[in-house]
Amino acid sequence: MPTVAACQLALADLDVAANVAAVESRVVDLPDRVDVAVFPEHTLTGFVADERVADVALPADGEHISRLQDVAAAEATALVVGFVETDGEDLYNTTLYLAPDGTRARYRKRHLWSGEEDVLVVGEELTTVETTAGTAGLLTCYDLNFVEDSAELTRRGVDVLFVSGGWPATYSENWTLLMRARALDGVRWAVGAGRTGRRDIPDASVVEYAGRSLVARPDGGIHATLDRREGDLVADLDGDILAAARDLVGVSPE
Repeated sequence: MPTVAACQLALADLDVAANVAAVESRVVDLPDRVDVAVFPEHTLTGFVADERVADVALPADGEHISRLQDVAAAEATALVVGFVETDGEDLYNTTLYLAPDGTRARYRKRHLWSGEEDVLVVGEELTTVETTAGTAGLLTCYDLNFVEDSAELTRRGVDVLFVSGGWPATYSENWTLLMRARALDGVRWAVGAGRTGRRDIPDASVVEYAGRSLVARPDGGIHATLDRREGDLVADLDGDILAAARDLVGVSPE
């Protein structure tokens, strides 16, 4: 039975070193049984919609990513981390899956939100990856709103969604609703790690983040959840629960 952790963090915007250290510390402190640890949107860089984000953007094959790849290997835990990625002259909101065996999968957010479109390029492709929890689809925050993406991931036989979130506290009920909906409409698990705390940096709007990381069941119910405090939500993804939900609605595995 695979075990996942949704690691809820208050990030340090524009401070890569602090965020990488926080991720490493949290992974080391997780229970040994955790197979996959999911972190929030913009985990490593934070975000602000101006030229400052370009100064902290990271290449997907750079030293900070290699450091976390080593952490994944040492702790036998796959990581799902978000960051602003630099690729040539383009910047992307990227979520990266790093497996202990060196396997990587990259997803670039396809649906940008409130200011992101001013500095980031839209991603093109949906991403799936084989994990200990089955076939996983990677999504980032606002992507949850788009049913056509969910339907495509269903056609690809996805068993679990790993969602990196940075949902504003004002809309926290929508985060919970959409996580449950995307689990239900694909009859799969959905694991969402939400950013908590506040963004409060000079010359940028202050944002309070929702937290409320959760694991949604394949029937749309809530399996486990957090409030707004920093913490790790550790949950087992029981294959029998997934099989029973699919049997009930007549969904056959691919």
